[in-house]
Amino acid sequence: MEEEALADIANGLYAKPLDDFVAARTAAAKEAAGYDKELGAAVRGLPKPSVAAWAVNMLALHQPAVLDGLADLGSRMRDAQAQLDAPALRELGRERRTMLSAAVDTARSVVQQQGRAISDTIANDVEETLRALTADEGAAAAVRSGRLLKTLSADGVNAADLEGAVAVPGGMPAAPSTAAPAAPPVRRPVPSTDKKQRTTAERASRPPAAKPRLEAVRQTPRPASPPALEKAKAALAEAQAEEARTSGLAQELQEQADEARTEIAALLQETAELRDRLKAAEERLERSRKRLASTAAEAKQAARAADKAGRTAMLAQERVLRLGNM
Repeated sequence: MEEEALADIANGLYAKPLDDFVAARTAAAKEAAGYDKELGAAVRGLPKPSVAAWAVNMLALHQPAVLDGLADLGSRMRDAQAQLDAPALRELGRERRTMLSAAVDTARSVVQQQGRAISDTIANDVEETLRALTADEGAAAAVRSGRLLKTLSADGVNAADLEGAVAVPGGMPAAPSTAAPAAPPVRRPVPSTDKKQRTTAERASRPPAAKPRLEAVRQTPRPASPPALEKAKAALAEAQAEEARTSGLAQELQEQADEARTEIAALLQETAELRDRLKAAEERLERSRKRLASTAAEAKQAARAADKAGRTAMLAQERVLRLGNM
C-alpha cells in the first residue's frame, strides 16, 4: 500500500461535511479494497475528526489565507521572543487576540456554509487550536494539513501533543534533518575463534533504534540543549512573553468587567423602572376593581328600582283602565 494514495483519499474524506464522513469513508474503503485490500483496510481505519478539528479543516480548505496569516504572526512572535523584545511581544499579543477573534468568526461562517453551526464551546476549541498554530511549528503543520483529528494546545513553552492529531501523518512533507550523521561505532578486534563474543560486541556498539514519533508534522528538528546563558535568555524571553500575554489578558478581562458593570447598572435601572411601572399598574388595577364593585352594586340597585317602578306603572295603568270603564 502506498501512503501517498491513502493521503489522497484522506484529503477527500476530511474535506466533506462532517455528517457525511462515515458514509463517505465506507464507500471509499470499499472502492479501494477492490484493487488493494490493504489500502481499503487503511481507509476504513481513518478516524472521524472532532467537531472542532473538522471546523479547522474547513478553514484550511476554504480560507487557507487565514491560517497563513496566523502562521506568519507566529513566526514574528518567535523572532521577537528570540530577540527579547518585550514591547514587540506585547503588541504582537494584542494583534494575535484580534486575529484569533476574526479567524473564529471566519470559521463559523465557513462551517455555516457547510450546513452546520458550532457552539461557543466548540468555537473556544477552534480558537485554542489556532492559538497553538501561532505558538508551535508542529501544530502549524498539523492545522494546515487539513487532516486534523483533535483539538491542539500549545503555550509557546511546551510543544503541542501531536500524537494522534493528524490522519496519515506520514503523508505530510517533512523538512530534511540538518544534523550531522553520527560517526560509525568503533569496533575493537576480537579473536575470530570466539564468534559469540564478537556478535555481542557488535550489537553493543550499534546505536539504539529511534522510537517512532509523529515528527512528520514538525517543520524543524529540535535544537540541541543550549548552554546555561542561552537557557537563561530563553527563560527570560518566555517570562517576558508570559508577562505580555497575562498583561493583555488582564486588560481584556478588566474591559469585560467594566462592560459587565455597565450592563448591570443599566439592568438595575431598568428593573427599578419596571418595578415602579408594576406598582403603578397594580394600583390602577386595585382602583379598577373597586370601581367595578361599586358600579356593579349600583347597577343591581338601579335594576331593582327599575323593576319596582315598572310594577308601579303597571298598577297605575290598570287603575286608569278601570276608572275609564266606569
